Amino acid sequence: MTAAPFDPRRLLAESRLGVLATIKSDGRPQLSPVMPFYDREAEIVYVSMNEGSAKTANLRRDPRAALEVTSPDGWEWATAEGTATLTGPGTDRHGPEVEALVEYYRIAAGEHPDWDEYRSVMVSDRRVLMTMRVEHVYGARIR
Repeated sequence: MTAAPFDPRRLLAESRLGVLATIKSDGRPQLSPVMPFYDREAEIVYVSMNEGSAKTANLRRDPRAALEVTSPDGWEWATAEGTATLTGPGTDRHGPEVEALVEYYRIAAGEHPDWDEYRSVMVSDRRVLMTMRVEHVYGARIR
């Protein structure tokens, strides 16, 4: 029996841990572990992050980014490259910046048990939503 062909988009959609690469001001890559959500139909990667982090500062200066994920056994990997847009941080629990984070949570994880608490934490933690339109995907099954 022949194995199914490798589909890097499938791996991106299944993975909840990855490494986000952004570009430092000196041109070197900056790598951050993240918990991404890939919307396969829309070809968008979402990541929630804090304002003031290196990745947020790098993306505000240069929106090019790449996300790499691997299978649990390490024999498959996939990379999505694209241009990121940042939304937030919000100061109003019901403002558009926090609403974007609510929508992200809903598509990635479903309903939250306490939306009031979630909204408060998004404001107090100065959360930012990265939306990366995927422009190129590649990857491989190593064995």
